Amino acid sequence: MLGLRIAIGLVSLLVFGGLNLFLFKRLVSDVTTNPWVKRGLSAVLIATYAAVPLLRWWGADGNPPSTATLVVLIFWGLLLNVLLVLVGFEAVKWWMKRRAASGQPAGAVGSGVPTLESVSVVAPATPAVVDPERRRFIARVGAATALGVGGGLTTFGVYRAMTPPEITEVPVRLPGLPKALEGFTIVQLSDIHVGAVIQEKFLDMLVTEANRARPDLVAITGDLVDGSPASLGRYVARLRNLRSRHGTYFCSGNHDYYSGWARWSAALPEFGFTVLRNRRVTIGDAGGSFDLLGVDDWGRMGVGDYDLDAATADRDPARASVLLAHQPSNLEAVSAKNVGLQLSGHTHGGQLFPGTIVGALMWQERNTGLSKQGNSWLYTSRGCGFVGPPMRIGAPPEVVKLVLTSA
Repeated sequence: MLGLRIAIGLVSLLVFGGLNLFLFKRLVSDVTTNPWVKRGLSAVLIATYAAVPLLRWWGADGNPPSTATLVVLIFWGLLLNVLLVLVGFEAVKWWMKRRAASGQPAGAVGSGVPTLESVSVVAPATPAVVDPERRRFIARVGAATALGVGGGLTTFGVYRAMTPPEITEVPVRLPGLPKALEGFTIVQLSDIHVGAVIQEKFLDMLVTEANRARPDLVAITGDLVDGSPASLGRYVARLRNLRSRHGTYFCSGNHDYYSGWARWSAALPEFGFTVLRNRRVTIGDAGGSFDLLGVDDWGRMGVGDYDLDAATADRDPARASVLLAHQPSNLEAVSAKNVGLQLSGHTHGGQLFPGTIVGALMWQERNTGLSKQGNSWLYTSRGCGFVGPPMRIGAPPEVVKLVLTSA
């Protein structure tokens, strides 16, 4: 697994290096001839490029310095948005050149043999004289526009990521749900990503929003942390303030594995979490109850201990059931076992453009929201936090309030 992650990291650095060269040409080389300005802006791009791996090394426990990380990630997000605008400009230029190149003079129609009237003598083309100052002016206008639009997108994205998530209320008809549990509410939190940026203030805000939804039960569907219990435990402890009648239940995500899942699975019960590792519990009492199941992460890059068979062993398939599973995967098997509802996250809904498009292509209807596989419902949350740039564009964060009704 470590070798694969290193390989992916190296490929990512090569890709980002190529993109930085493109940014250097459009934002620096094309707009100025001043050598000191070029050197200064080049140093900024190089520092930004190197900052993320350096911060990862600096914070060897997975929790690098908060302020430095926030500044670097916002700047990476700004460069990403500027890059998207510049790529859009390149696409427009390509389209205009192609359209101009396709404009051929109309030929004669009929036999296909040219007549004297249709023949014209074309003088050899004279190379166009390009005014370097005009070209530089156009490049400066393009760079300024890209920085302006990119800066606006970045400001909006950071604001949306850092402000309270919206509460999405979703009614779900759950097969087999007893009448006594009609209207039972589950508040789902997913992909919080506690780490160098998401800490006390964000978690207190999240707890306030979750409690405002007045849940009967809280379900956290993985990717809680990006770091060790030693460095992040004091922040995760803020989630003790979640309030519900039946408590807080948790299943692991891939980032929890990267952060040392063996240690976290032992630590989370201290913070009031009931950890569901390929097992089920009963929610309710003799007057009415349903099965709550949880599985470990489905697996990615060699991690994950997902075992649906163990979670559903000896279960009465006629009983109402809810499954917590981080990734919206293996739904055919889930449906075959008559699980009524699966709650997942992982996708972030793409988090920000163009990830929103990529996510929709990869996961299709499972990327976000409510969907169905056979007899099983699936709700995929857009998540509460973020990875990479602290931005949300086109996929706002959400706290999900699921209201169960009998089918």
